[in-house]
Amino acid sequence: MSEQKIRHLHVQRYLLSGVITLIPLWVTWLVFEFAFKQLSNLGAPWVRVLSRSISGDYPTLAGWLLEPAFQSVMAVTFMLVGLYVVGWLASRVIGRRLLRVFDATIQRLPMIQNVYGLVKKLISALEKKPEKVQRVVLIQFPSPEMKTVGFVTRTMLDSGTGKELAAVYVPTTPNPTSGYLEIVPVENLVSTEWTIDEAMNFIISGGAVAPENVPYTNSPDSQT
Repeated sequence: MSEQKIRHLHVQRYLLSGVITLIPLWVTWLVFEFAFKQLSNLGAPWVRVLSRSISGDYPTLAGWLLEPAFQSVMAVTFMLVGLYVVGWLASRVIGRRLLRVFDATIQRLPMIQNVYGLVKKLISALEKKPEKVQRVVLIQFPSPEMKTVGFVTRTMLDSGTGKELAAVYVPTTPNPTSGYLEIVPVENLVSTEWTIDEAMNFIISGGAVAPENVPYTNSPDSQT
């Protein structure tokens, strides 16, 4: 092998090694950048309100608050504090009462109450374990020779045969917020002992974070 070809192979190997090394950092950066931007956009109006309210007494500080970089940091801080306060209130009696009042108000708004109600039902379904089946399962998808991870959201009956069916949400990799909804006979589900966190780690990592053993095939007592 010529020296030029060896150098060419070394360059390729080092470039590939560099890409593999940086991919986790890049994906982590994308996730945090997305979260930072969303929190910043939500909190920015509150920072502007604060800036206007103190502009008379503290004009210099009010000006700093409107600087793009400082405004973004303050907006994210406001949102994190706000999320903490909401979580704290939700665990208290007065907070639960306020949430019930808020829910009742939302239910009176056309269109908005449909989306809000459906999202709440989905979150509630994921928090409660479905009857007779495991939450995290494997199903045949997209073909009988393959299986994928899904979350059982509820069970139902076939109106024609009385067969028990399961509604299974199949998230995509690496973005689990999009996916597919499949209706699967319960006997075709392959139960796992995974928690939702373990399943989400498996999905987001593209299978890199996974247990040593996977219940790929169904067993007679898997649904018991």
